[in-house]
Amino acid sequence: MKPAFSVLFFTVTSGIGYGLLMWLVGMQLVSGSVASATEVDVNNFLIMGFVGLTLATLGLLSSTLHLANPKNAWRAFSRFRTSWLSREGVFSLLYYPIILTYAFLVYLNGGELNSLSQIIGALSVLVALSVVICTGMIYASLKPIRQWHNPLVTPLYLLFSFTSGALLYVSMYAGLENEVPRSITILFLVLLVVSFISKMLYFRSIGKPDGATIGSATGFSQAHVRLLDAGHNADTFLTKEFVFDAGAMKLLRLRYLMIILAFVAPLSLVIAAMAWDIAPAIFLAMLSLYSGLFLERWLFFAEARHVVRLYHGDQRA
Repeated sequence: MKPAFSVLFFTVTSGIGYGLLMWLVGMQLVSGSVASATEVDVNNFLIMGFVGLTLATLGLLSSTLHLANPKNAWRAFSRFRTSWLSREGVFSLLYYPIILTYAFLVYLNGGELNSLSQIIGALSVLVALSVVICTGMIYASLKPIRQWHNPLVTPLYLLFSFTSGALLYVSMYAGLENEVPRSITILFLVLLVVSFISKMLYFRSIGKPDGATIGSATGFSQAHVRLLDAGHNADTFLTKEFVFDAGAMKLLRLRYLMIILAFVAPLSLVIAAMAWDIAPAIFLAMLSLYSGLFLERWLFFAEARHVVRLYHGDQRA
């Protein structure tokens, strides 16, 4: 599949934004107030919330750039019962009044959470969680693409959202309070390791040659099938969008680079920040993780092989 920058930016950036907001609200719900959960005042809480909501919004807006007719984006909301894309759109819009109401109640009560704000806060976490799940299911539900129709795709979307959101939480906390919060930093390290293991299992899963072949697609399973004539002498929509080949060696090298940027470097930098109280290392870790997730999402698209490729000469999907 051809990696579109707008979709890469959307899935990575909105995932970080929703992850930060889920951590921000979730930590408050566990402790019962803003101050005891984050040890920052209400103004800093609002700053962190604004950053998270801005990232989520920028990501959602960028997703419309991939539409052939962005003015028709509203039609995506009309198939809630059958479309994960429609569900994602509905939940993402529903999230705004909920999180803004929660922020207003927190500000109004000086950081203390009453019963109403706790209910709305819990609802905001559930809706944000639903948005990320729907984003992952948009791809996981596509049976024609074996690399996406995989049980690890949606969990990985959730793990990367939680992991990147936790590190952004730690980064902003360190910037606002000049201190690295140990509890959530340790949670980030655990999530990073779990994400790494899950991604390696995903790579192993998609590497198995168990997909459709050109023989099974055409019904000639007892003979060798090869393409003689493509039937067209210029690129079509199918070849532009679905027949993308970056080269096996290039993809392998990019996998190694992604592992370094998304897992090895953030892990090392955050451990160094905790061990020697080097706060700037947290910001470098966040930059490395974002770059690594962007590359991970590029690989997610570049390594996906739609079955339509079988009718353009590929031997296996």
